[in-house]
Amino acid sequence: MVEQVRTTQQWQGLDRAHHMHPFTDSKALAARGTRVITHAEGVYIYDSEGNKILDGMAGLWCVAVGYGRRELIDAATKQMEVLPYYNSFFQSSTPTQIELAHRLSELTPAGVNHFFYANSGSEANDTIIRLVRYYWSLLGKPDKRTFIGRTYGYHGSTVAASSMGGMAPMHAQDKKLLPDFAHISHPHWYSLGGDLTREEFGLKAARELEAKILELGADNVAAFIGEPVQGAGGGIDPPSTYWPEIQRICRKYDVLVVADEVICGFGRTGNWFGSDTYQIQPDLMTMAKAMSSGYLPIAAVGIHDRIFNVIHESGGQIHHGYTYSGHPAACAVAIANLDILRKEEIVERVRTEIGPYFRSTLQEVADKHPLIGELRGAGLLAAFQLVKDRATRNIFAPEEDAAIRCREFALQNNLIMRPAGRQTMVLSPPLVITRAHVDEMADKAKRAFDETAKSFGLL
Repeated sequence: MVEQVRTTQQWQGLDRAHHMHPFTDSKALAARGTRVITHAEGVYIYDSEGNKILDGMAGLWCVAVGYGRRELIDAATKQMEVLPYYNSFFQSSTPTQIELAHRLSELTPAGVNHFFYANSGSEANDTIIRLVRYYWSLLGKPDKRTFIGRTYGYHGSTVAASSMGGMAPMHAQDKKLLPDFAHISHPHWYSLGGDLTREEFGLKAARELEAKILELGADNVAAFIGEPVQGAGGGIDPPSTYWPEIQRICRKYDVLVVADEVICGFGRTGNWFGSDTYQIQPDLMTMAKAMSSGYLPIAAVGIHDRIFNVIHESGGQIHHGYTYSGHPAACAVAIANLDILRKEEIVERVRTEIGPYFRSTLQEVADKHPLIGELRGAGLLAAFQLVKDRATRNIFAPEEDAAIRCREFALQNNLIMRPAGRQTMVLSPPLVITRAHVDEMADKAKRAFDETAKSFGLL
C-alpha cells in the first residue's frame, strides 16, 4: 500500500501531470482536482480529506461482498506465495483455474459448462465475437457474422466491444462502427412505450429484433447480445414479455443468444445470474466484476455445450487468448469470493430480504418526489428516472445535465450515486448492505434529489 505521505493537493498535482482518466473530461477534472480515495471498509470509502462516503455503486458495480474482506486478501496472498503466475497457453492449467471453472459450472444456467478466462468484461465480449464467428464458420456458415445489440447497451470499451454496444457517445468518438454490428432499440417502457402496457411494449420492442434480422438476412446474423438488465445504459429492466420473445425469435432464425452478465452476474438481481431472473437460456454468457468482488481483475466467457462441442470436435487450434487469462491469484480470489457468497447466503438474502427492503425504501422516495418519474431495476440495482414533469413523462434533455448536477449534490452528501446518461441516477451498492445502510442511502439520495429539483425551480 502507498502510504499517504503527500497532501491532497500534492496527489492532485501528480494526477493532473501524469494520469489520464477513463470516461472523463480531463480538462474539467484538472481544473477541479481529482478525489483521492485512500482506503475502504465494508460499504464505505474514505478520501484523503477524511470524508467517509457511502459507496452506492459497489466500486464500479463489482464489490459484492464489501471492502476489506480478509478471506479474499488471504486467498490472494497464499496463491502469490505458492504460484504467483503461470499461463494457460502451453497446454497447462493451474489448480485455481481448474477449480474455478468447476465452481462456475455448478452455478451457471443448464448446459453452460465450459469457460474461457479473460481479464475484463470488454475482453470477454471480444472473445465472444471471435468464438461465435468461428463457430458459424465451422458449421459452414461463414457469412453469419453480424451481432445485433441494443441502443444504450454497454459491452465494453475496446474497439470491437464498443461497436457491439449501443452507446452513442462512444460511437461518435470513433466516427463510425466496425462492420457487422447492428442495433435495435432498448426496451425502456417509460420513455418509449407511449400508451402501450408494459407487456405490450415488451413484445413490440422484442419484435424489432425480428425486423432487423429480416432486414440483414438471417444467413448474415450470428448472435443477439443483451444485458438481462441494462446497467450503464440506465438500469433498464425489460417487461416480462421481452426476453421470452427475444429467445423465440433467435431460435426461429438460428441466431445465438448472448447474455452479458458482467453487471447482473453473481447476485445483483437476486439470483446467481440475471439469466436466472429472466429465464434466459444463453448460448454464451459474459461474466466479470462481482466474480472476484473487484479485488483482482478477472472475467470469463461461459460457453454452452452445443457451442463448445462444435469447436472441440473440429480439432483446430483457437488463435485467441490473453497473457493473464485465468491468472492464478485472480482465480483464487474468485473462488474465495464464491465461497463467501454461498456460505453467507448473500444471493438468497438479496432475493428475499435486503433486495425487497432496498426497493420498497427507494420506491417511497420515488413516489413522493417531483423529480422522479419512475424507479426501475431489479434486486440491488435501482435506477431513478429524472423528469421535469411526472404527469407528462417529460424527461430532461441531455444538455441540461440533470444527472450530472444530481451526482454532485450526492457527493456533497457523501454518497456515490452514478449518472447513467444524463437523465438517470443509478444505485448498485455492495450486496452486504444492511437496512441501516439502505436508510442512510435513501436519505442522502433524497437530499440530492431535493437540491437538484431546486436548481431547476421544481421545488
